[in-house]
Amino acid sequence: MKQMFFHRFCCLLLAAAAVGFLSTAYGQSTSASAAHPPAPRRPCIIFIQCDGLGYGDLSCYGQTKFQTPNLDRLAAGGIRFTTYYAGDAASSPADAALMLGRDPTHLQQRADVDVPLATDDITVAQGLQQSGYHTALIGEWRLGGDGTSGAPWKKGFDEFNGFTDPTDAENYYSDYVWRYMPKTLLKPATEQTGAFNGREALYANTDGKKGQYIPDLFAKAAGNFIRVNQPDQFNRYRPFFLLLNFTVVRPGTGDSLPVPTDAPYSDEPWPQPEKNRAAMIARLDDHIGQLLGQLKSLGIESNTVIFFSSDTGPQTGGGVDPKFFQSAGPFRGQRGELYEGGLRVPMIVSWPGRIPAGQVSDFPWAAWDFLPTAMQLALREPPKNIDGLSVLPTLLGDTRTNRHGLFSWTLQGRDLAQAARMGDWKIVRAKAGAKWELYNLKTDPGETRNVAAKNPDVIAKFEKLLKK
Repeated sequence: MKQMFFHRFCCLLLAAAAVGFLSTAYGQSTSASAAHPPAPRRPCIIFIQCDGLGYGDLSCYGQTKFQTPNLDRLAAGGIRFTTYYAGDAASSPADAALMLGRDPTHLQQRADVDVPLATDDITVAQGLQQSGYHTALIGEWRLGGDGTSGAPWKKGFDEFNGFTDPTDAENYYSDYVWRYMPKTLLKPATEQTGAFNGREALYANTDGKKGQYIPDLFAKAAGNFIRVNQPDQFNRYRPFFLLLNFTVVRPGTGDSLPVPTDAPYSDEPWPQPEKNRAAMIARLDDHIGQLLGQLKSLGIESNTVIFFSSDTGPQTGGGVDPKFFQSAGPFRGQRGELYEGGLRVPMIVSWPGRIPAGQVSDFPWAAWDFLPTAMQLALREPPKNIDGLSVLPTLLGDTRTNRHGLFSWTLQGRDLAQAARMGDWKIVRAKAGAKWELYNLKTDPGETRNVAAKNPDVIAKFEKLLKK
């Protein structure tokens, strides 16, 4: 009997010890959590990029013939940059610069043909995806299609809705879009879909019908993505990254500017192509207003950083003359040229509650700075082999410790054009073998006075830096 009692006592003692150990361990874990609060919730990131929207195409950048109230509101709520540069003066290398954090002198993309990203090219989408972001691309992608190493789903995008064929992307009433949608278990059951990768027919546009305007479709797809993927308890408050490449203000199939209606500019005494262009921009502005309203209604406005910009400067086409609306602002040149008009584009950044409202900044930065900025927002280190520098300190009003000493561009097509900026100085060479042109952007932002002959020492300094 005593042996049985002793045996039971030992068992109870061991059990009590085990419970005490577990309680202590749990208590230590709880104390550690209290001592080290969880990492701050990372913001969602939306980058909206338009095709050929010029510096002067928004009323907050000086447009007077028509208004863009929603984009003006976005700018008023954040920071509007006056010296932001596109990745290049042609779409494919400009997109690569944005995605890879490299300037065009270190890229293989060309102006005359789309070159897919290489297998070892690491995009900002891949970096964010590996950091736990759910990623999506809506719109045009010029860096590789199905069967190439640069397909969107191989370059970090969990979802894709758009075009990889540039010819089809020019059709504003295409009868299909390409969709990539893997099955995901993180969405609510009502939103789950099976995996799909291929063309999805748009029956409203078959047989030449014009029932679905593609920019409207992209705006709707963006809204659906935000609604389904808003950070919540179902996805463990996972942030998202959305790259929205709007195919607007670019000539479409047949070198025209198709738009469902030229309202609200139908009665303006303008050429019809100019009415259409203004109406396309007004429609874009409406889409931005809808997106901002959705973020607010979902309660994620203050935890979403929005970047709004353009891939290049404005272009001639569809009967449009960029000079009619002064689409390049006060600058010389357009898409396809390395003068300021082809490179300097709008950049608006908004993050309510974090970026002080109502700012206008002349801080110079470029598309290749987005990758390190996004990675810093995600609390991750960017890759080492990039040219970009994070501008997050500038966005938040903190002290900067570094900035670019030199911006440089190459535009390789049938010929090779080059440009570089250092401080207020800018050099341009329109084609290989031509002499450098030199401009002082502080005194001559329109690049009207070539002062190369008077400043050979400045040219020599540029050449020395470019050789490095």
